[in-house]
Amino acid sequence: MEHRASSSLLLCLLTLSLFSDNTVWAQQKFGINYGQIANNLPDPTRVAGLLQSMNVNKVKLYDADPKVLTAFANTGVEFIIAIGNENIQTMATSPGAARQWVSQHVQPFIPATRITCITVGNEVFGNNDMGMAANLVPAMQAVHDALVAAGLGGQVTVSSAHSAAVLASSFPPSSGAFQESFAPYIKPLLDFHSKTGSAFLFNAYPFFAYKGDPGSVSLPYVLFQPNAGVRDGGLVYDNMLYAQIDAVYAAMKAMGHTDIAVKISETGWPSKGDEDEVGASAQNAAAYNGNLMQRVAMGQGTPLKPNVPVDVFVFALFNENMKPGPASERNYGLFYPNGSPVYAINAGSPAGTSSGGGAGSVGRTFDPYSSQNMFSGASRLRRLSSLWTLVLVLPMLSALLW
Repeated sequence: MEHRASSSLLLCLLTLSLFSDNTVWAQQKFGINYGQIANNLPDPTRVAGLLQSMNVNKVKLYDADPKVLTAFANTGVEFIIAIGNENIQTMATSPGAARQWVSQHVQPFIPATRITCITVGNEVFGNNDMGMAANLVPAMQAVHDALVAAGLGGQVTVSSAHSAAVLASSFPPSSGAFQESFAPYIKPLLDFHSKTGSAFLFNAYPFFAYKGDPGSVSLPYVLFQPNAGVRDGGLVYDNMLYAQIDAVYAAMKAMGHTDIAVKISETGWPSKGDEDEVGASAQNAAAYNGNLMQRVAMGQGTPLKPNVPVDVFVFALFNENMKPGPASERNYGLFYPNGSPVYAINAGSPAGTSSGGGAGSVGRTFDPYSSQNMFSGASRLRRLSSLWTLVLVLPMLSALLW
């Protein structure tokens, strides 16, 4: 089994090396979520090699796994690490616990491993636990204070990731507003972000909107494919993700803040789902992630913030076979645990309109081969050559490795 996994991972790395010259994996600006709710994942040292081959230099964890942080030492990869929901109350009520956590999970790994952010809790406002919601900002403050005491306050920020449940309204984006019941907790949260310079992290899944109402939600609109767009005043949106981001900006502005960045801490599309999970397919996953990666590579902003490049962490690196819930939850990965890709991401076809920064944006085709994109005319020819190389060589490589 070990030899089988090693061979498959080697095959994947050889495959990616053929795409290393100005292709979808070159000079990546997106990050990746590295979840580990599985019993068949490769050793973190192999994962480090895989991500380096993809030129991915931003990783988000859901814990502070020392094996992972050690494996990525001296790679230059930036890490977001996490404190789980179960520890929020302890952090909020015991400053000593926060100092101990930083001493144990941060200080031993810096500077060899580039830890740049700690998330305290995940989707806290989505579980209707008001006690946890009340403890969130005190816990974040305690962790920040512990970092400052350790001399890391200017190096490591503190945040928390939120689901769409935090919003009472998100459409049109300009009407974005937070849930009124959470207002007593969100206002100090935003004040904390403003004071410390940390970003508001948002988990956004257009897939859920499409799955919930495929008759009304346009599939091209959620997949970044050509569509008529949605107008909001003088702005036009050609995709749902950007609309969701701007809805968060509008919600923060309504609470008096225009000084906080929004980062997408999770977004993705499942390659497989249960029978009632409409839209969960490898084809749609490849379209969503591939088109999103193209736009991130171009440094696009949203219609409301056209000069602020969208900052995204794709969910997820691997399929995780032990995640509970519907089948889709176990099929968000770009890769199988053996290192082979779940689907091919096509970076060579139009991904819809441009950033949608105004009324004139509708109908303008996103050209992945333009001089402003990651593909040039010459590299397009090299890419086609590489594709033919893959077609001819991979079967032979596979036979040799297996």
